[in-house]
Amino acid sequence: MDESPLAAFAEWWRDEEVPALLATASPQGRPAVRAVELEAFGDDGFVFWTSAESPKGRDLAANPRAALAFVWGTRRQARVEGRVERVSDAEDERHWRDRRGKREIAAFRQSSPVESREALLALVARVTEDPPRPAFWVGYRVVPERVELCAYDAGFVHDRFEWVRRGDGWTRTRLQP
Repeated sequence: MDESPLAAFAEWWRDEEVPALLATASPQGRPAVRAVELEAFGDDGFVFWTSAESPKGRDLAANPRAALAFVWGTRRQARVEGRVERVSDAEDERHWRDRRGKREIAAFRQSSPVESREALLALVARVTEDPPRPAFWVGYRVVPERVELCAYDAGFVHDRFEWVRRGDGWTRTRLQP
């Protein structure tokens, strides 16, 4: 495995992009997990966009820590844990401009109740083709403090590594399966 967990993750990601599973916790410690679209990643972290008014947005405002999991079937798994920070307004605006075809739906109040499929379709019909970015549509960056990568082995002797951030670098440890 590479000395950098992000370089090793990038190799796996190039092979196949998979959904990111995001875990958050409410102020009361109630966990929640859901799939999000990973929009970018790099040395500074893993970035996704969502509504700040959604349950995950409220969780992140109250408890700015999260975990991500990526699963490549029965072959590989990556886990990331870290603090969460908002991306800049400039990044939010750039993402919104580049989100053609998806931003209209993102303008909805994510996770808010809707009475029926017909009511949902009526909302869709009222959305303009080029809506401005709603103030609640924001990006979050999970800044990794711990990364674990596991390559599964048919004999259950998995190659499992953990990286823990230490200052500007990483400490890597091989883990037992």
